[in-house]
Amino acid sequence: MKKREVLKLVDHTLLSQSATWEEIRQILDDAVEYEAASACIPAAYVKQAAEYVEGKLPICTVIGFPNGYSTTAVKVFETKDAIANGADEIDMVINIGFLKDKRYQEIEDEIRQIHEACGQKILKVIIETCLLTEEEKIKMCEIVTNAGAEYIKTSTGFSTGGATFADVELMRKHVGKDVKIKAAGGISSFADAEEFLRLGTDRLGTSRLVRSMKNTDAGTGY
Repeated sequence: MKKREVLKLVDHTLLSQSATWEEIRQILDDAVEYEAASACIPAAYVKQAAEYVEGKLPICTVIGFPNGYSTTAVKVFETKDAIANGADEIDMVINIGFLKDKRYQEIEDEIRQIHEACGQKILKVIIETCLLTEEEKIKMCEIVTNAGAEYIKTSTGFSTGGATFADVELMRKHVGKDVKIKAAGGISSFADAEEFLRLGTDRLGTSRLVRSMKNTDAGTGY
């Protein structure tokens, strides 16, 4: 698969706490230039970013990020606010403690409410695989499928680990046929990206691939 084709499946991401507008703007410029699937940025920059790109790039943001333990009402408000500001895609974090407590219906209801708040926009559900047992990962595949979200996503990139090939394989086996998979966290090479895609990933969350391509084009290596 050509690198440019891989980049079309990348959510070019900058979610660090210290991210400045100048850094966000560079992410947007690079995502447009390399035809990324979206730019995934903090909610506080969504309105400014949407106005800046003028429809040339989908804007993605994160909800309940990175810990997931905000109340459902807060997450729904965050979602509605982000959509009103111009977000095209929403990546939400589940309440992991609720999953450990087997409060499955509450998790499903929360995803449903956030999905409803998204309207026609895309919802990706981050389950933070590094903190889950295999049984919990399988259960979340079932819950996300039942709740109607468009994507299940491996990781925030802010916990103890990121996406793994094994997790994507497991999710592909257990998630519904209409649910796509986003792998995120620690994806640093085109070789790894292609393997994730081969295993059934539909979207990749990373900043490194666009940066690598940009550096290669500039003749500076990586």
